[in-house]
Amino acid sequence: MKKLVVLIIVTSVMLSSCVSQKKYTELEGNFNKKNQELVDAKADLMKCRIENEGKITSLEQQVIDLRKDKEKTLEYVDNLTVLSKSASENIKETLSQMGKKDEYIKYIQKAITRKDSINLALGFKLKSVLKEGFSDEDIQVDVEKTVVYISIADKLLFKSGSSTISNNAKKVLGKVAEVIAAQPELEVMVEGYTDNKKVIKNSSIKDNWDLSVKRSTAVIRVLQNDFNIEPSRLVAAGRSEYKPLESNDTVEGRARNRRTRIVLMPKLDQFFNLLESKVE
Repeated sequence: MKKLVVLIIVTSVMLSSCVSQKKYTELEGNFNKKNQELVDAKADLMKCRIENEGKITSLEQQVIDLRKDKEKTLEYVDNLTVLSKSASENIKETLSQMGKKDEYIKYIQKAITRKDSINLALGFKLKSVLKEGFSDEDIQVDVEKTVVYISIADKLLFKSGSSTISNNAKKVLGKVAEVIAAQPELEVMVEGYTDNKKVIKNSSIKDNWDLSVKRSTAVIRVLQNDFNIEPSRLVAAGRSEYKPLESNDTVEGRARNRRTRIVLMPKLDQFFNLLESKVE
């Protein structure tokens, strides 16, 4: 009986001890689990802090960059405003200059039109005074813009191969001189032309160059001395055989090429003054 009681007591103690150890083990397991969760939570927190710090740094840098971009943009806008103002002023000045040039061009065109009209009237006058007693083939009058050309056949002015003025020449040149005297604003160029036949050389004429120049000079002397044309308006020029109207292979062609041309043109100084004049 006594042994039974002891056995029961021993068994109770052992059972009690066994339950406590199991509970301990369970609690220890829970502790270790929670402790691991705490470590993991601390690690996640540290990771989150690191990531957030990187994002914050990146955002701060973006803010700095945006501020710099804003400053550059404002500076660009300021410069653009200045440039726009300058460009606007330049455009206004350009338009103003263009307007002045348009006025100047109209002024020149008006002057040229007036000169053309005068020359047409001048050409008509010359044709009317020269047609009496002369063939149209011997005297031709042409008007080209600001210049009037009077072409006179060689046979009306000179003897063959000579620069001596014939009697008929003064009759022709007198009519031309009347028109020239009435137009003091014009210069008068006299051009001598020959065919390609060689001249008979003498003490004063060596070739066609000499002949063409001496003929133009002879005409000028008549205009000056006989008809009182101001010598400062007169120009002498020789073309020799190098500006033919037709082929020199025929008698007719050579006759056409032997001629004197009187050119009525605006005075060069007046022409340049016209170009240099300012439009107000």
